[in-house]
Amino acid sequence: MYDIDITVDAVGKWRATGRHAHVLDATQREGWDFLMEMDPHFSIAFPGEDRGGITVRVVEAEDGTLTIVEAPDWDGSVSVTFDLT
Repeated sequence: MYDIDITVDAVGKWRATGRHAHVLDATQREGWDFLMEMDPHFSIAFPGEDRGGITVRVVEAEDGTLTIVEAPDWDGSVSVTFDLT
C-alpha cells in the first residue's frame, strides 16, 4: 500500500497525475520498482472507501511524477519473466 497525492485532471475517462505522498525509503523504493516492473496496474482506494476501487495503469516519469489512467479493460493477467537472485 502506497500513499499518493493526486490531482484528477480529465472529465470522462478517469486520469490523474500525482506523486508519492512521502519520500520512499530504500526498501519502499525497491518494492515499488518491483511492483511497477511486474505489472503497473493497481487499484486506487480513496480515503473512506473500501479497498479495490478503480483499476488504473501507472507510469512513473524520471522526475517522480506519476501519470494514472483508468484501465477498465484490464483483465488482471500479465506475463512477466524475471530472475530471482
